Amino acid sequence: MSSESPLSVKSASSDAGGQLSNVPVATDDQPAAVPDTLPILPIRNLVLFPGTVLPLNVHREASRKLFEESLPQSKVIGIFTQKNPELDHPGPDDLPRVGVAASVLKLIRQADGSIVAIVNVLERITIRRVLLVAPFIRAEVDVLHALPPPADDKTWQATVQQLRQSALRLIELTPDVPEQARAVVQNLEDPGHLADLIASSLNLDTAQKQDLLEELDVVKRVRAVLLRVSAQLEIAQLQQKIQQDIASQLNEAQRRAYLREQVKAIQKELGEGDEGTEQQVADLRKRLEDARPPQEVMEQAERELRRLSHLNPASPEFSVIVSYVETLAELPWNKLTEDHLDLDHAQQILDRDHYDLEKVKRRLIEYLAVRKLNPTGHGPILCFLGPPGVGKTSLGQSIADALGRKFVRLSLGGVRDEAEIRGHRRTYVGSMPGRLIQELRRAGTRNPVMMLDEIDKLGADFRGDPASALLEVLDPRQNHAFVDHYLDVPFDLSQVIFIATANLIDPVPPALRDRMEIIEIPGYIDRDKLEIALRYLLPRQLKENGLSADQCRFEAAALAKIIHDYTHEAGVRELERQIGAVCRAVAALVARGQATSVTVVPEMIPALLGPPKYIRETRLKTSKPGVVTGLAWTPTGGEILYIEALRYPGKGNILLTGQIGDVMKESAQAALSLVKSRREELGIGPDAFKDVDLHIHVPAGAVPKDGPSAGVAMFTAIASLFSDRPVRSDVAMTGEITLRALVLPIGGLKEKALAAHRAGISTVIIPKLNEKDLPDVPGEVRKQLTFVLAETVDDVLAAALEPDRDHQPGHEKHAESRE
Repeated sequence: MSSESPLSVKSASSDAGGQLSNVPVATDDQPAAVPDTLPILPIRNLVLFPGTVLPLNVHREASRKLFEESLPQSKVIGIFTQKNPELDHPGPDDLPRVGVAASVLKLIRQADGSIVAIVNVLERITIRRVLLVAPFIRAEVDVLHALPPPADDKTWQATVQQLRQSALRLIELTPDVPEQARAVVQNLEDPGHLADLIASSLNLDTAQKQDLLEELDVVKRVRAVLLRVSAQLEIAQLQQKIQQDIASQLNEAQRRAYLREQVKAIQKELGEGDEGTEQQVADLRKRLEDARPPQEVMEQAERELRRLSHLNPASPEFSVIVSYVETLAELPWNKLTEDHLDLDHAQQILDRDHYDLEKVKRRLIEYLAVRKLNPTGHGPILCFLGPPGVGKTSLGQSIADALGRKFVRLSLGGVRDEAEIRGHRRTYVGSMPGRLIQELRRAGTRNPVMMLDEIDKLGADFRGDPASALLEVLDPRQNHAFVDHYLDVPFDLSQVIFIATANLIDPVPPALRDRMEIIEIPGYIDRDKLEIALRYLLPRQLKENGLSADQCRFEAAALAKIIHDYTHEAGVRELERQIGAVCRAVAALVARGQATSVTVVPEMIPALLGPPKYIRETRLKTSKPGVVTGLAWTPTGGEILYIEALRYPGKGNILLTGQIGDVMKESAQAALSLVKSRREELGIGPDAFKDVDLHIHVPAGAVPKDGPSAGVAMFTAIASLFSDRPVRSDVAMTGEITLRALVLPIGGLKEKALAAHRAGISTVIIPKLNEKDLPDVPGEVRKQLTFVLAETVDDVLAAALEPDRDHQPGHEKHAESRE
């Protein structure tokens, strides 16, 4: 059984071994007259049939002379297929009885000296007498005419129709047959010409084709061709069935390899093969295999690589696919950092990098202990909440150092596009993965410590809500299959330790807040700042400014003065800047040779830093009715707050000033109503509120203020004003009031207590329900302050107002003064 296509013309030699350039096609042109004498061209391995046009490669010297000498006289030549293809100089006896006459349509001279002759085959001929042998054969010829078929024989018509249908079916089963072949077979009416056309295209040897050429009886020729077409049709059908059976038995890997090699061969034949592209695809596949991604990811990458192998490198999509596959290959699908879970070592690192924060450190050690006992468990997502500059980000770095993991910081401040988290889809120009995937790619490990910095400053607009995109990232039960829009395949984030930071918790959406464990990091008190300055800030600034410890020394009192007069913050960033400014001034003196060693004392600070930037509020020196010291919480720490009340003739109105918010205004209204309802208990006359306006002012009017915790102070100020009893100047207070005279709890007790201690207050009135928060107040401060626990406003007045016997007439007119 032949493996060649039944209707493809196999490679055949002409007179000098040139290959046939194309498949013969029929022609309907009017044939030229055949002269009686013709030059004879012997050819090898090829039989020509009338009605076809095809090119012949001519190499032999005798054949070239034939064309050079004969064509000027006549374009018609005789062509015979020599019996023995091995002969280079065939004679008349080496030629068969029947050949063809052909008209030379075109002659093309090649660079190597050969000739390509395009011929149109006209008629069958036979040699009657040889006239010349050298340099080429010339002979007298006779045209052979075919015996005509019967005119109206139905059997004959059925035979012709069967030949036509069999040929069309064979064309369907034969690959790479020109489309015009079907049209020619369908439209050619002459049976003899149809038989000749099909015979010229059949996969037969030279002797069989010569037999068909020599058959002059059209009926016999048609039947002979039909017999051979039927045989080859049966072979083609068997080949198709065998190919289908074999294809069904090939496994997927063999099929891919087979098809890939076929594609390469086709591209090579077409001149489209790119060895550089093949090498690039092979390199990418090798990198993917080394990364060992999950099977789902590998299948996606293989699909992209197959597309890449068919693309032109100049195509825009080529670089997009290369970037995508490179990203997949560079991701740490199976790269993990081994954890170092030595709790004592972790404690040492935390103590080395951070002062105090014992509560926070204890929680972090507990977190690491759970990781040690259950390495595969899903721990909570921690969120460090606190004012700027208290060490939230550096705590995350310390955790990474303690675990031996890599540290990745992802700043979320100002991020408004969801694609920053989830990535851009690859349909967009310039698309890229989200920040999470990019940072993991740079880290080179699947389990780093990832700091989500400033999570409270996420935005949202028409491009999406990044906070909502983080819901999946921060859910331990979902993030094992996080899908980035760019990758479009799942990536496991369950081994990443996420730690978020925030200055305020209110801007964080409730759903996102619910996924995190909040660890509050309070601001530092002055004593803490002094220790931090001595241990961390001063050595760092000396090193950055090129000074040694001998060249620049700071007295503790000098640092305390900087803290008190030149900083106003909960953290230590401004303190470090001021210390750096002093160090630079000392460095200038040392660099100029004006000093070799400088000891910074408090008296030098104003000359180096200028006049004090902040004046701290201090306790009132004298008492006065209507003036109360309140306590307030700010992001930078606690502050004392004065509440001033004044009455004057009017119509019973109340005026509130000092840029106070709505909640604080409502507290003032509630305080006035409560004082009026308890007039008799407070010893206030029945006409005290008639024809009188009340003005309540909170100094520092440029600073916005709000919140309910000033309710107790406002109530006390109004009660003091109308009962004409001064408020003790050494007392500060905080708490929310109700119309039932109850004192409700407040927040920020530690910061408020520190503010009272700093201002020289000796007694602080707080709600009874805040007794549980007293352990958070530093022990040193608790020893120096007296805390009065108030359940009702009566407890507040009892501790805050001076007794009547101590209040002398005119005392309320004393001018207020400050220490």
